Amino acid sequence: MKDQRRRLASILNLHDFERAARRHLPRPIFGYVANAAEDGKTLDTNRQAFDDYCFLPRALVDVSRVSLDTELFGKCYDAPFGIAPMGISALSAYRGDKVLAQAAAKANIPMIMSGTSLIPMEDVAGPEGTDWFQAYLPGDREGIEALIARIEKAGFKNLVITVDYPVPPNSENNVRSGFSSPLRPSLRLALDGLLRPRWLVGTFVKTLLHHGMPHFENNYATRGVPIISKHVNRDFSGRSHLSWEHLALVRSLWTGRLVVKGILHPQDAVRARSAGVDGIIVSNHGGRQLDGTVAPMRALPSIVQAVEDLPVMIDSGFRRGSDVLKALGLGARFVFIGRPFNYAAAYAGKAGVAHAIHLLSDEISRNTALLGITRTAEMSQAHLCRNC
Repeated sequence: MKDQRRRLASILNLHDFERAARRHLPRPIFGYVANAAEDGKTLDTNRQAFDDYCFLPRALVDVSRVSLDTELFGKCYDAPFGIAPMGISALSAYRGDKVLAQAAAKANIPMIMSGTSLIPMEDVAGPEGTDWFQAYLPGDREGIEALIARIEKAGFKNLVITVDYPVPPNSENNVRSGFSSPLRPSLRLALDGLLRPRWLVGTFVKTLLHHGMPHFENNYATRGVPIISKHVNRDFSGRSHLSWEHLALVRSLWTGRLVVKGILHPQDAVRARSAGVDGIIVSNHGGRQLDGTVAPMRALPSIVQAVEDLPVMIDSGFRRGSDVLKALGLGARFVFIGRPFNYAAAYAGKAGVAHAIHLLSDEISRNTALLGITRTAEMSQAHLCRNC
């Protein structure tokens, strides 16, 4: 614990976690987490979009008491942000998905478990874990039915269906960093691990000793392939033909709250509402899919206007409390953040995630007061100006 406090003393914002994780993680693992499609144009525009708006503060307001409490789907969370789904987190940090879920539960914010996780969903669901699960739909009705039944049996209440992955994206940047899915054994892969002894012993070897070789556990109703394999390939087939009919099938099967993630067009938002979803996450997958895609912050206002009666959430590119407040000002109900929490877990485990949550909450609280409002729920376009 003392060692963790010392390591975290120099971490002052979410950007610092990325720099620390780059030094801690092996080249292929960091490359996977940081990966962006092709030339990184989508990744860059996600960050640039926040500069489209400036704050318009009000003066002489009593801000001695500021509240970040945020209601979503009838539950009150302690902040207007949560942890986005991230695949293979248990390869970045020891028991990564559980670390993220437990830290989020303690801070009373949501964490969405990824369908491409390496820990069985049943081990992460629950009061001290999470009741949010994100799935990629299998390509056949039987597979969809079996997966939905397993998610419901595990106890999840909020199901997020990601719809922006009909085919795998260009993998050239993963190839350059030495990452593949599954990882292929090689001398270079072994060297990459040996160059990061703290990760090698504290994450990979510890996982092997206590849990065996990690597998993709939750893409389907049954266990998937191991994370390191010389001859086995992951099955990405069957998704290219998925349609709105498959979302309707999920809605007919799933009795909990249904959220669609990966919406960028207002007409798709309207169609999702017609399919019976309970919420939408505006997202371009953090710039990992199609390069040259519109930033979610720029797509957000038209989607909020198109489906005013639905909770509209957002992810992709958020790093600062000011980013979160700008999204709330444009009508987002909630913000989800991915990579920084992965880096935090990798660098300092549960303490790192808790520190990241604390840093971001402090930024939001401080900036809320500086804006002259006392509750983040009061944030609106009246506190923003465009093209400043």
